[in-house]
Amino acid sequence: MALLYPNTYQAGMSSLGFQLVYSLLNEDEAVVCERFFLPPAGEPLRSIESARTLSHFPLIFISISFEHDYQHLLMMLLAAGVEPWAERRASGVDADSPLVVCGGVVAFMNPEPIAPFIDLFIVGEAEPVLPMVMPLLSSAIAENTPRRQLLHALNRDIPGCYAPSFYTPRFDGQGNFAGYDSQPDLPPRISKVTMATCATAGHSQLLTPEAEFSELFLTELGRGCSRGCRFCTAGFIYRPPRLWDIDAVLRGLAARRAGIKRVGLLGMEMADTEGLDRIAEHLGRDGCALSFSSLRADRITPPLLDLLSASELKSVAIAPDGGSERLRRVINKNLREEDILKAAERLTAAGLYKLKLYLMIGLPTETDDDLQEFLGLVAGIKRRIDSIGRARGRLCEIRVSVNCFAPKPWTPFQFHPFGMSDRLSPGEVGDARQAVAGLKRKQGLLRAGIAPMANIHLSHDKPEQVLFQAVLARGDRRLAPVLLDMAADGRPWKQAMTGRRLTPEQFAVRGHGADTAFPWEIIDHGIGRDYLWQEYTRAFAEKTSAPCDTRVCRRCGVCRGA
Repeated sequence: MALLYPNTYQAGMSSLGFQLVYSLLNEDEAVVCERFFLPPAGEPLRSIESARTLSHFPLIFISISFEHDYQHLLMMLLAAGVEPWAERRASGVDADSPLVVCGGVVAFMNPEPIAPFIDLFIVGEAEPVLPMVMPLLSSAIAENTPRRQLLHALNRDIPGCYAPSFYTPRFDGQGNFAGYDSQPDLPPRISKVTMATCATAGHSQLLTPEAEFSELFLTELGRGCSRGCRFCTAGFIYRPPRLWDIDAVLRGLAARRAGIKRVGLLGMEMADTEGLDRIAEHLGRDGCALSFSSLRADRITPPLLDLLSASELKSVAIAPDGGSERLRRVINKNLREEDILKAAERLTAAGLYKLKLYLMIGLPTETDDDLQEFLGLVAGIKRRIDSIGRARGRLCEIRVSVNCFAPKPWTPFQFHPFGMSDRLSPGEVGDARQAVAGLKRKQGLLRAGIAPMANIHLSHDKPEQVLFQAVLARGDRRLAPVLLDMAADGRPWKQAMTGRRLTPEQFAVRGHGADTAFPWEIIDHGIGRDYLWQEYTRAFAEKTSAPCDTRVCRRCGVCRGA
């Protein structure tokens, strides 16, 4: 079988999830799994292990986590001569007609834009699902079982299996998505499958100097997040949040090979201070250096600071996300300005001389006053850390990364229009060009505010590209021909949408109500729609919600009855 990652080798081999799936599949004695990545321009698409072409494999597994890789996926199928449309592929499961199976975050979030290209989605975590699915797929290939018979049985009998061909989307008279029609013997929605705990935390299986995180051993602290930030998909689709037992984490760390001293921890924002301290002390005793994507400003403890100092890190990232303290209440980030200032000061004192700040713009209720407050926060950080830098003879550098907010499925902000501060009435359509222009104006405001400050650098994304990300995140199967036109002909996304008589507004810049039907609700995360709507309305009231406590809380519905 082929395991395909629709991006470069460097990106794919830096994905812990991709490595875990590759390892699990190759533990099966009936399987030989070979990896495929998006090749450099002009180079053929061949497997890493044997240099065979993709069309030689009867079974293609796809691990996909980001919407911008949809086009890459189709480019790879076309380059290999594999028919992209699932309905047009041959009815038998054989070498001439590979069965295409897709997993990853996309299958959790909203699989519909690529559903017409996929025979089967795996909706859940690989560890519990693959042992149920692989024996059936192996025997079906050996016995040449008719494809529809196999897919129907998987969809009907195996939790987390979703065969899109058995679910037909409906649209109302105005062209709005209205639901699905399916056969009565199939589940009306597909329940996600997760594992409650693990004996050994997920960790790197292969290290390569060509990966983005070369010679960095990754270990996860858990899955999901208990914080409940209203913009964050992972905090909802991975519910219930699971923090692995510290002994399981230490067993995961123990799997690193001799000589590897750089360790990356995934999920530090969810970990409690006691657990972080124990892990920090363990890594310190082993002489390991610590790395991570970002650090929660209110979770910095003395043992962690000692480890950071010993790790000789050059930079560290903090994510205020919202520009003001008020806006951080809106998004349920619950970080006070003083928390951020103290964190910057303590990290700088520990020896770090590059500080990165993550900011989102275009959040619900956001005003210019919120952005001005953020500029004041940056100036305050600079004042605090400059004295430390002067004392050691090297001023600190601050990098501000500004990213446009894209409303994502399964979050309270799924009801909100892209690029707008205010809500829209259900069915009301905004103007995508105005939304993009407004985001560009806010980027200019921040650039002008940062420009007079020495040793502070600002970078930002392109609002037009984030608009398309929002379209894909909230889209349905009507986007499949758009994606194929882009992959086959190299058309820009706006031109491809126009050619299919679609607009970005109908997917990303429109108002939704509490009873709006969404295409991603074919997936069942156990989260109540009323809960997400309530959290959306609480955001506009600037009310925060407590973090998940799975022992007692039943508010969202995931743990109800547990």
